[in-house]
Order: sequence, then C-alpha cells, then structure tokens
Amino acid sequence: MKHSTRIDLDPQVQTQVIALLNQSLANTLDLKTQAKQAHWNVKGANFLQLHELFDQIASQLEGYADTLAERVTALGGVALGTARTVATTSVIAEFPPDITEGRDYVVALADRMAVYAKMTRQNIDKTAELGDAGTADLFTGISREVDKALWFLEAHLQ
Repeated sequence: MKHSTRIDLDPQVQTQVIALLNQSLANTLDLKTQAKQAHWNVKGANFLQLHELFDQIASQLEGYADTLAERVTALGGVALGTARTVATTSVIAEFPPDITEGRDYVVALADRMAVYAKMTRQNIDKTAELGDAGTADLFTGISREVDKALWFLEAHLQ
C-alpha cells in the first residue's frame, strides 16, 4: 500500500526504498528482541556489565526501528513491524535458546550484529544508487552506531 506524498522521489524509487526499509525494520526488531533475550538470561561473572550492555543495544535498536518506520511512512508507505511480520520477514538467524555462559551470549549477539551491520552498509549503497540521499544518510547513521555496538561486544571477546 502506498499513500501520496510531496517528496519528489520517483514513485518507483519510493516503492523500492520502502521495501528496503521494511526489510531493515523487520531485521532491526528481530535483533532488538534477541538483544533483550540475552539481557534477560545472561548469567556469570560479568553479569551486570553484559546485562547493561545488552539492554543498551536493545534500546538503540528500538530507536533505529522507530526511525526506519517513520521514513517508510514519510515516503508514503506502511511500516510493517508486527511480531508476526517480523517472524516471517527477518533474515537474522534465530538466537540460540540453549546457551548459558556470558561469553556465548556475546558471541551470538556479535555474530548477528555483524550480519545486521553488513546489510545496513549494503542498504546505504542501494539507496544511494536509487538516488535517495536521505535514506542513504539514515542508513549511514545507523551503520556508524551499529559498528560501535559491535566493537563493544567484540571487546568482551578479546
């Protein structure tokens, strides 16, 4: 579904960008819930540090989701972010339910953040090629922050 807008991007470009944004929205919401899964269940010697880090990452992802959804609607689209939609659309690997150690949580989340970071960089290129500098800039801002979060996770593994 598409609504009219005065944004001067070609309607076909808007449709393609809306699809990219909605895919990213699904991936973001999925990754956010996985970070919360880690936040709720982590145990061990570094509990408090990891508990707070995972919650911070989840909060950041929630902010990205809101930004992505608002860009979808600004371009005349419908933001698709229900739990059912996310479950069938996200390409982020399922979080392992059987891990118990803090380090394993960090590895699992870092692996998924790395995939998310790569896809975000690909979306920068795709939206720039489509001529949507605004959305490319949105993805650039997310990319910078996701790389920083990934760095924080990886620091626990070194």
